[in-house]
Amino acid sequence: MAQSSFIVDDMKLELPSDLPEEELTNFPAYKTWFNALTRTLDGQSAPKHPFHENPYRLRSISVQSIDRFGGGRLGFLKFKADVRTDDDQKLPASVFMRGGSVAMLLILKPADAKSDDEEVVILAKQPRIPAGTFSFIEIPAGMLDDSGTFSGAAAKEIEEETGLTIEEKDLIDMTRIALQSGEINEGHDQVLQDAIYPSPGGSDEFIPLFLARKTMPRSEIENMQGKLTGLRDHGEKISLMIVKLKDVWKVAGRDAKTLSALCMYDGLRREGKL
Repeated sequence: MAQSSFIVDDMKLELPSDLPEEELTNFPAYKTWFNALTRTLDGQSAPKHPFHENPYRLRSISVQSIDRFGGGRLGFLKFKADVRTDDDQKLPASVFMRGGSVAMLLILKPADAKSDDEEVVILAKQPRIPAGTFSFIEIPAGMLDDSGTFSGAAAKEIEEETGLTIEEKDLIDMTRIALQSGEINEGHDQVLQDAIYPSPGGSDEFIPLFLARKTMPRSEIENMQGKLTGLRDHGEKISLMIVKLKDVWKVAGRDAKTLSALCMYDGLRREGKL
């Protein structure tokens, strides 16, 4: 594919011919990543920074391929960033850019439950072709869209994937509570999102983890087992699974965001923050 080259603020930018510079620089995922990296690089100016004497600089970005969603909207990017020092010490910087997502731990309790041991979680079983399966089990999740807020996107995904309507105000952002609790942030880059990063060695993807708890009639909960949901015109073929909370770690143990959500939930409860 033909490439176009530009020099932007002493950085070389190479783009496919079908990706205008303005479209890239206005792409929300790119702006989030670029701003974070710029702030990280600027931090090297502090005398106590370990890279202060031999700082890294972003020399170039070469976009290798793009995927577009419906309507021609920019979706995914694959690019290489050249980040190195003046004496050519380089950092690995191949990036699959897909931007932010949201994931939700939905805990339901039967209205007639005698104890918390009867709490269950809604899981989604669906095709995940990158993983090579038609039946990947995970908590409900989805990419950020134009809802305006992380919690708004989460509420929308809950309704699309489960059929349940959860008010945005009833969603608890577990990652924000945990990561802003104090000592956990000490010594860490504050340029990062209040989210988990499932594959930071190769992707920019970040995922805030939300919690929703709801009491429902037992019969309504049972009727959700095996229910087919998802937006069929978006290629979603989701079936719901109702699993006891204490068993989720075994049933959905292949999914990093599910395990992360359980860990956050357990830790926040132990510290009395939920």
